[in-house]
Amino acid sequence: MKVLPRSAEVVVIGGGVIGLSIAFHLADAGVRNVVVVERDLVGQGSSAKPLGGVRATFSDPGNIMLGQRSLEAFEQFRADIGLRQVGYLFLCRTEDSVAQVEASTALQRSLGGSGRMVSPAEAVALNPFLNGDALLAASFSPRDGYAEPGRVVAAYRAAAVELGVRVIERAEVLGIDRTGAHINSVATTRGAIRTSRVICAAGAWSAPIGDMVGVPLPVEPVRRQIGVTPDEPGLPTVPFTLDLATTMYFHNSGEGLLLGISNPEQAPGFGRDFSLEWQPSFDRAASVVAPSLVGRTFASGWAGLYENTPDHNALIGASALIPGFSYATGFSGHGFLQAPAVGEVVRDLFLGREPFLDPAPFHADRFAESAPVREVHII
Repeated sequence: MKVLPRSAEVVVIGGGVIGLSIAFHLADAGVRNVVVVERDLVGQGSSAKPLGGVRATFSDPGNIMLGQRSLEAFEQFRADIGLRQVGYLFLCRTEDSVAQVEASTALQRSLGGSGRMVSPAEAVALNPFLNGDALLAASFSPRDGYAEPGRVVAAYRAAAVELGVRVIERAEVLGIDRTGAHINSVATTRGAIRTSRVICAAGAWSAPIGDMVGVPLPVEPVRRQIGVTPDEPGLPTVPFTLDLATTMYFHNSGEGLLLGISNPEQAPGFGRDFSLEWQPSFDRAASVVAPSLVGRTFASGWAGLYENTPDHNALIGASALIPGFSYATGFSGHGFLQAPAVGEVVRDLFLGREPFLDPAPFHADRFAESAPVREVHII
């Protein structure tokens, strides 16, 4: 077990994909003595269990820009991260949905995106599991797809450590000592680290970290589950497909399929036990959109945590009241796909440089100001 450093220029709380991306970008920019503290093992929180989707298919300009910048980074990774750019296919089954997706697709294209509207027949040609009669239209973004989260986490960790970042596992944060607005140290279950700068990237565990310095971070953990079907050689390769009317989604996973649907009745909490209570909802949705997926058996499955905010969009920024405290959390399912770009943004905020996009709309104060970000393309 690594020895806990006595001091650090900055302590990054959270050893998931967001925290490791931030640590890498800081070290790559010349920041020395960067320490990452992780309550468990690196990548074993929310980063261990996402869908792996990577996309720039959003309706909010900030989300689009974060997605595009991250796609560029994923495409340029030196390590093999299992990137498969099979595209994203968003299904529209109501006139309102068509109008919303047409508007967001136009916005994406104006910002350099690859998306376009397609007819039901074109959607079925892209994904033969679909029932075209149930659709009014769809959007397809061929540059999008998915990667393997575990490989991305490992790549960021290796690159960060190579640059001198120290990653300390099994070091749960117990408190942040400060004098007025000045941070003095971070107390962990393995001891204290003297520092004047802290970046919270603790995902679903972020709200208590914010409370330690009096900065509200409205993040709520919610269990999400997916299942993977047995291998079935010869399955067609399909886009990452999502039904906007029900949030049902599926894509290839090895020689099987990954299936899932969000559960609006899921109570908030840190429970991560896997069950099949979501399958009836999936089957009801699939019976309309993709009938051959009804009643599938599963070879494996897992439950993980979304880190939801009230408007289901990220918190990215620096506290005005506690100048040494910054945060990147609450991604509500978008953290993995936005991690490379978020690392850049937080690095620039730390260094006092202008980021490639204005992060102001993602500031945690937006809820007090009644200015939430609105996003259509969420699961």
